[in-house]
Amino acid sequence: MKRAWTFAQKAYPLLAVAAAFAWAAGTILLHRRRETPPGTNIELRIGHWQLETGVRESLERMAEEYAARNPGVRIIQDAIPESTYGQWTTTQLMGGTAPDMMEVGLGIPYHVLIGFYSRYFTPLTAHVNKPNPYNKGTDLEHVPWRNTFKDGMRTGYVEDIQEYMTVNLSQFGIRVFYNKDLLRRLTGLEEAPRTFQAFLAACERIKQGVDDQGRPYTPIAGSSYHINMWISYMCEPLTSGAVRMADFNRDGAVGIDELFAGFKTGRIGFDFPPFEARFRMMRRLTEQCQAGFTGLGRDEAVFLFVQQRAVFITTGTWDAGALRQEAAGNFEIGLMEFPLPDAGDPEFGSVVEGPVYERPNTGFPFAITRTSKHPDVALDFLMFLGSRGGNERMNEIIGWIPAVDGAAMPPFLQAFAPNLEGVYGAMPLALGGETVIRWQQLTSLFQVGQIGYDALTADFLPFYLERGEEEYRENRRNRHRGLARDEQFIARLRARALTASGADAGEAWRRYRQLCAGRLIGRNLGASLIDRLLAEAPGTPARGPYEMRVAARTAARARAREGKEGR
Repeated sequence: MKRAWTFAQKAYPLLAVAAAFAWAAGTILLHRRRETPPGTNIELRIGHWQLETGVRESLERMAEEYAARNPGVRIIQDAIPESTYGQWTTTQLMGGTAPDMMEVGLGIPYHVLIGFYSRYFTPLTAHVNKPNPYNKGTDLEHVPWRNTFKDGMRTGYVEDIQEYMTVNLSQFGIRVFYNKDLLRRLTGLEEAPRTFQAFLAACERIKQGVDDQGRPYTPIAGSSYHINMWISYMCEPLTSGAVRMADFNRDGAVGIDELFAGFKTGRIGFDFPPFEARFRMMRRLTEQCQAGFTGLGRDEAVFLFVQQRAVFITTGTWDAGALRQEAAGNFEIGLMEFPLPDAGDPEFGSVVEGPVYERPNTGFPFAITRTSKHPDVALDFLMFLGSRGGNERMNEIIGWIPAVDGAAMPPFLQAFAPNLEGVYGAMPLALGGETVIRWQQLTSLFQVGQIGYDALTADFLPFYLERGEEEYRENRRNRHRGLARDEQFIARLRARALTASGADAGEAWRRYRQLCAGRLIGRNLGASLIDRLLAEAPGTPARGPYEMRVAARTAARARAREGKEGR
């Protein structure tokens, strides 16, 4: 008896673990059985991280509609929170238990994601170049599937492996939401302010108002999440003029290495008026947020807005449905463009060159896993969702913008249509780990008013110029570390091209040449140019690549306006 009791005591932990495992396995099997009704021949799973209002309901409705067209097919969702999606994706793929279709991109570093694409997902290139059968009866019936998307499926194309890998089902945009009732009551305005100075004037009137308990209102519901959208859409465009002074490779943008070279050679610095204007506008915006906003998360700002304690909040179409739902019956919600400065603005008119250019990319990207037992059915379901009719219905339920050309969108979302005439920001200071951390620390202090622009730049500039030298060299070394891997990958492409025939051979050789030019030959061209610039003595009086006198720039703008009006 004593031996039996001793054995039971020793075995108890193992028995408890075994019992818990058996209970968990039984629960999962029972849940799967309930999800799979009788008569199901094919079961597909689709994994994603979109927990916003309407997403799961939309996919469920579309799955039911697809099942009605294809009896015996059952599609089950795996909706995973954002905070754990990266780990979940990795474990599912490596364990061979991944869903048939997965939303990809969140929580996975890009260089790791490239490896995942190559190893765990099925290329879609051969399929996207053919018409989508679900577009039959429309003007898209004979159009290649990729050309039916608003971005030409550009976002689903992965240059590093020269394949179309994902089907992106929605388009997104960012705008300013506002409480129409509060704006009217606190400022007397019937319409949202359109210019920056009018916006600031409205904010000052809002701050003077108090509620029934004597608490002041906040113009902008801010947080560490939301402030970056204000900066990207309002402050960053002011820096676009740096392109003329630091775009050394003439690709239309300023890279982190190009800006560093511009600083090191004295061609540009923090005294550049658009850079100073960027921070001056940032200060004007952060002064309109609630105290301590930099320490708050996304939800705190949303709560402040829906509780009618703030008038403005900026976010994207992913939150539009939830905000409208919260506002229903409580207050009227409105949408407005970002209130940018105009040419006559006394503070920023001399540096503003236009609104930010919004690339018409698509999102909500799904890829098909190599472990899928029914990849043809998974592809057919994505074609169903990626057709004009299916994409329109899916996004209508969610309240998002369709990704397919010609699909109708709700009138409320018309304001989110991307702005295709604008400028890029040109102040990328994220050179490496230590400079990024120092820059983030200082800009956080600037945002809450603890330091000014002069103190920020005086602290950061010496560190950037000294430490940036090593971080630039480390970036160069990182490029070379990937050379062997790139050569192996390109060698596989060459072997595939040598064994291919007909049209496949032509496509294979095209990919091979493009990768050789872009990743083997072109890898060192831009870097060599920057190396040569850094070798020059600091303070070189040379002008930037297309730096123009003010008179020439003014004349060019006038000719551009005349040409636009004449069309």
